[in-house]
Amino acid sequence: MKEELKEFKPSLRLVDATMLVAGSMIGSGIFIVSADITRNVGSSGWLLVVWLITGFMTLTAALSYGELSAMYPKAGGQYVYLKEAYNPLVSFLYGWSFFTVIQTATIAAVGVAFAKFTAYLLPQFSEDQVVLDLGFLQVSPAQLLAIVVIISLTYVNSRGVNAGKSIQTVFTMAKLLSLFGLIVFGLFFFQKDIWQVNWNNAWELKPLAGTGNTTSYTTMAAFGAIAAAMVGSIFSSDSWHNVTFVAGEIRNPKRNVGLSLALGTIMVTVLYILTNLMYTGILSLHDIAHADKDRVAVSASQVIFGSSGTVIIALMIMVSTFGCNNGLIMAGARVYYSMAKDGLFFRKVGLLNRNSVPAFGLWVQCLVASLWCLSGKYGDLLDMISFVVVMFYVLTIAGIFILRQKRPDAERPYKAFGYPFLPAIYIIMGLAFCVLLIIYKPRFTWPGLIITLIGIPVYLLINKSKRNEHEPISENHEIKPGVEN
Repeated sequence: MKEELKEFKPSLRLVDATMLVAGSMIGSGIFIVSADITRNVGSSGWLLVVWLITGFMTLTAALSYGELSAMYPKAGGQYVYLKEAYNPLVSFLYGWSFFTVIQTATIAAVGVAFAKFTAYLLPQFSEDQVVLDLGFLQVSPAQLLAIVVIISLTYVNSRGVNAGKSIQTVFTMAKLLSLFGLIVFGLFFFQKDIWQVNWNNAWELKPLAGTGNTTSYTTMAAFGAIAAAMVGSIFSSDSWHNVTFVAGEIRNPKRNVGLSLALGTIMVTVLYILTNLMYTGILSLHDIAHADKDRVAVSASQVIFGSSGTVIIALMIMVSTFGCNNGLIMAGARVYYSMAKDGLFFRKVGLLNRNSVPAFGLWVQCLVASLWCLSGKYGDLLDMISFVVVMFYVLTIAGIFILRQKRPDAERPYKAFGYPFLPAIYIIMGLAFCVLLIIYKPRFTWPGLIITLIGIPVYLLINKSKRNEHEPISENHEIKPGVEN
């Protein structure tokens, strides 16, 4: 077809790729999840430890992915790495989980977060109102606004990567500066007495109930509490690898994908640590743990800016979630594109439009994300897929060891930093996180695992269909005269 091109256009510079990493990571999580983390660990020291462990894991994984991105600088990212290291089934299970829940439900959750905080400024978009009641389904203005935002960003990204990158760079710079500004203002309102109380007994690990501290955990329960607390911090730090999905559109990808991963994750990790230090300098642990609707940043901003603090944080989160969703939407369709090229997704998803982007894949993703918005179940699923997300990270990083053995002579413009020690440490920590969730928080594990395993029969059905399409002509097939076979 005349309007369909076969190659992506390398339009993204290093700064664009770095903004995609940082922008995809920073959504609404940093403004909210510290409440649940504090309830689980009960102290300032362990609150910071959870964020430090998550930051270490994120940075280690990002530096490890640099080797894979340099080896396979093309669209699809993690899907491609898993296929090269293992087999098509493993990569399909990732792509299946990514399409059904990981990316689409994240887009929905971030979209609804945008709408929820819009309601601080425009109450008619409140999630507590109902505009459509079908009995089995109630639809709020917040859900409808989320869908409108998702459709709008999908349309913009279908017009070409340059349109999407402009939004990404502008909004990511805005939220980086605004988050840094919140930290700086927080230092001016630093309260020494609150800081001293929060850090007086900073290393006692215990649950923080609404009525105050309870007894400390047993040793094994403490590990479970840390794993449960990390569900929030990992979700807040996730999606850093989205830049690998658009590698085919990045200039000099063998250098710039890995470099953008390092720069983006370092930048965001430092901001996250500083933000949580700021929280402990102006809010008591009880206020952090039991902030209204877990909106810790709103409580902090009210201390800093008074009554206008709520509006300031609402605007910050609107900017943050809008930019985050743009990055998620832009990157996600490139995975489905790679799956379609392997014959494992709708054929049309593997085609590029006249703007050199997989437009059909973008709109399929938009449809599923919109359905998640209407379901209202995206939040529960996101908690439950942390297990699956980390499991695939572990498999991907283990793939570095496998590929070093399978393809020792392959070109590696960049090698994983700290190999083999840092990648091995990540694998151990990731496996420990998954095992602890299975033991202590099974509700965080089984639903996501079941969704992933459903992909096995789907994969077998697709392969069976492909074999049937390519069955050889029977020996008894009659060739009619004058007809080419």
